Amino acid sequence: MTEKYKPEGYLVDLPENKEQISSLSGLEYAMSAGSILEARAVLCDANHNLSVELGKYKGVIPREEASYSIDGSETRDIAIITRVGKPVCFKILSIDKSSVEPRIILSRRAAQSECFENYVSHLSPGDVIDARVTHIESFGCFCDIGCGIISLLPVDCISVSRISNPKERFCGGDFIKCAVKTNDRTTGRVSLTHKELLGTWEENASLFSPGETAAGIIRSIEPYGIFVELAPNLAGLAEWCEGAEAGHVAAVYIKSIVPSKMKIKLVIIDSNMPSFSAVKKPQYMIESGHIDKWVYSPENCEKYIFTDFSDGI
Repeated sequence: MTEKYKPEGYLVDLPENKEQISSLSGLEYAMSAGSILEARAVLCDANHNLSVELGKYKGVIPREEASYSIDGSETRDIAIITRVGKPVCFKILSIDKSSVEPRIILSRRAAQSECFENYVSHLSPGDVIDARVTHIESFGCFCDIGCGIISLLPVDCISVSRISNPKERFCGGDFIKCAVKTNDRTTGRVSLTHKELLGTWEENASLFSPGETAAGIIRSIEPYGIFVELAPNLAGLAEWCEGAEAGHVAAVYIKSIVPSKMKIKLVIIDSNMPSFSAVKKPQYMIESGHIDKWVYSPENCEKYIFTDFSDGI
């Protein structure tokens, strides 16, 4: 089921999708089968109808078919305009061959409605799903979780290591993995989390050993030390170092790793390196399935950090 209801942009370049939208017979078959296809919107006219490129033909998504609203509210103009140049999913409502140029009417709303009823509404907290980052704000990322249906991934749910802006982790258009945090079936709103998929403290700490020198990102400077991120779900505390600045890459010597206190003691060797120019792709410890409870802390640790999806905590 999840293969059918992917975020927009997933299907557009797949051979089977391209084959179906490239011929009139393929489009007619898709209409009779009720298939969801994808193609790029190339124009939005003055009445906010979208033109979609279908091989040598053009399809039209009328304004009223541009988006599905769970609460029945009208689609905003900006939500339609911003689809131009991007892949859109759709079902085919009709094909009129009475004129020289076939008139092909499409519905994104129908595709989204089916996706919501058959997939999104059945998601449970702890389900691991595909998502695509569509828009980034300081408070979080808006993510497409299927057929253009949008959910929020709050900034504090992106990683255990705190960041000031989601742009430090993601770029618009990125395909990522997320876990469902909540699913309010009354409003249809789904919220997401990401940090649980990046591994526990022990899983991340096992990538490093005392005596090694590693590269990390300075995340914050406190009176008692400097927090350096070694991995998205792992940070260590370095001794104070003159010239260190938040956001800089630092070479750090690992003095010790203490699982019982979840502490990694560091010494900054060099902190004058500029930040990484490119956002790295997340390395997931969990990529599919369902999580009931996730425990970040090592066993018998003084701190207990966890997520209990069954209780919504």
